[in-house]
Amino acid sequence: MQPPTTLIGPGDDAALVRAADGRVAVSADMLVQDRHFRLDWSSPRDIGRKAVAQNAADVAAMGARPTAFLVSLGLPPDTPIDVADGISAAIGESAEELGAGVVGGDLVQAAQVVISVTVLGDLGGRSPIRRSGARPGDVVAVAGELGRSAAGLALLLGGSTDFPDLLAAHRVPTPPYAAAWAAADGGVHAMTDISDGLLADLGHICDASGVGMSLTRSDMTVSPELVSAATSLGADHWEWVLTGGEDHGFTATFPADVPLPAGWTRIGVVHDGSGISVDGETWPGAGGWQSFAV
Repeated sequence: MQPPTTLIGPGDDAALVRAADGRVAVSADMLVQDRHFRLDWSSPRDIGRKAVAQNAADVAAMGARPTAFLVSLGLPPDTPIDVADGISAAIGESAEELGAGVVGGDLVQAAQVVISVTVLGDLGGRSPIRRSGARPGDVVAVAGELGRSAAGLALLLGGSTDFPDLLAAHRVPTPPYAAAWAAADGGVHAMTDISDGLLADLGHICDASGVGMSLTRSDMTVSPELVSAATSLGADHWEWVLTGGEDHGFTATFPADVPLPAGWTRIGVVHDGSGISVDGETWPGAGGWQSFAV
């Protein structure tokens, strides 16, 4: 089912999508088998929903609402039909849940499963929320739970079936879209989704804005489940919280004199200078996800 913004859907050489705002927020992402998902860990429906979530979160971080998705699938010739159907059905359902439609794409033969998604978003008259808007004195805040996807990945790598909620968080992220849109209406200065890890993504804001940040771990909400999972694996849960990627929550900076919108938690402050400190010190662990790391 297509939303009212789709004027011409699939079936012609191109789709036609209404852009009432006069501007379109556009983002694209790819998922590659055995790099971003594994078919022995995730169902085809999990993979399809993940593809939509990580793309929709990008335009939501700009303050836009998704209106249309273009989806291209690369599949090996021996791919079971239920894999292709499951991915496609989940992408369509997830788009519809967001009030958007899948308006086109492509299907090609490939050596492994590859999903390429482009999302179009409507700003609804808002100014785009950019990474470059943070100012000294701002409050740093987060929306969504941190470290859960990284915990789920560590459990899967360890062959554990314990902590099913953490496993599910890795398989299918659930971005808190409403919090991002509330921030866009609530005076936010800078915002990004948390895809590479909290420190890495806040680092993008710091670099773009020419500022530094100080974070306080005691202000961060960490579930007992996350701590228990880390203990079971002999891991540091703070490494997951600070550097784990693919949660697709949001982090942002707000003026100090503006109440935080619903769903947001203060975790630090913006200051003059550069870099990010955690409890007054440089974090010694990894910085976050690296696309070309082995």
